[in-house]
Amino acid sequence: MIDWKDEVLTAAEVATELRCSKAQIYKAIRGDIQGVSRLPSIMIGRRRLIRRSSLEGWKKLNEQGRPDGMIESTDRGAVDA
Repeated sequence: MIDWKDEVLTAAEVATELRCSKAQIYKAIRGDIQGVSRLPSIMIGRRRLIRRSSLEGWKKLNEQGRPDGMIESTDRGAVDA
């Protein structure tokens, strides 16, 4: 039995899930979309594949509006240095 987190998706499958074009997925992989962090991928030959766990993490990261790849701390009691 394969865990869904280990599932490997094609750019077309990711595009279908995100309701966008494959071209947009390739732009996200290259980091060419301003304000959106780079989508991690695995390169096998000329194919780009995306692990399900990487896609889910990437979606959460970009939901928080942090294109620099940093997740905002939820600790409101922290003091800035």
